[in-house]
Amino acid sequence: MNLKKGLASTFLAVALTVSSYAQDLKLPAPSPTQTISQDFALSNISINYSRPSMKGRTIFGDLVPYGQVWRTGANSPTKIKFGEDVSIDGKAVPAGEYALYTIPGQSEWTFILSKNLKLWGAMGYNQGDDLLRFTAKPQTLPFAVESFTVMFGAQTSNTVDVQLLWSNVAVGFNVKADIDNKIRANVDAAMQGEKKPYFQAASYYYEKGLDLNKALTWVNEAVKAQPDAYYIEHLKAKILLKKGDKKAAIATAESSMKKAEAQKNPDYVALNKKLIAEANR
Repeated sequence: MNLKKGLASTFLAVALTVSSYAQDLKLPAPSPTQTISQDFALSNISINYSRPSMKGRTIFGDLVPYGQVWRTGANSPTKIKFGEDVSIDGKAVPAGEYALYTIPGQSEWTFILSKNLKLWGAMGYNQGDDLLRFTAKPQTLPFAVESFTVMFGAQTSNTVDVQLLWSNVAVGFNVKADIDNKIRANVDAAMQGEKKPYFQAASYYYEKGLDLNKALTWVNEAVKAQPDAYYIEHLKAKILLKKGDKKAAIATAESSMKKAEAQKNPDYVALNKKLIAEANR
């Protein structure tokens, strides 16, 4: 056999063997991927990102320079997906998925939602792909967060905070969905059906401060259907109190409390006591 060909064959066999072993070797990712999801408004929001760690390094202003576009994590850019139309910083964001870039600064961060989902890191980033930009003020934490963390913060029926934490910095933004008109339309449609959601509809109208007379009518129907349901009667007491009928609110809360006591639910006993005390002030 030709010596050169023999050596080449040997090196090739060794390389293939090493490659085979390498493919079987599973190691922890230095910046593990995480996907978080939050039920929100009438759909949900999901965020996929990688979590680099400090490892004794100075992060902002050094590893992550100020004034430069950052992938907001490691590896591929962080991606955020909205299940319905929302608004951020008063700007419309259609339902869909976007790359979330940031430009960190000492006193202000710029957030970027990009329509380009195919880049690796920030290489090739083009401002022409931006859907929108907005700014936020960072806060200094009294402690250090070792691994880059994205989380959902305070939430209401139609708003939620998205927060980024790393090193001693926290910064975030608020997402809002305009769902009241959709829900009212859904309520109207549901009330035309055979099984009417009286309790859910009354609860929503109460929480949103909508037509309380309509809410009272609906909750009365719910009480008729489930006379032993102390939680429904408690809602009725809250609606009456919000309407200013303290005497009726107290009587209803007392009735709800007796049913809660009989069914051994101390939470609703306490809630009714609190409502009665509020009505007596």
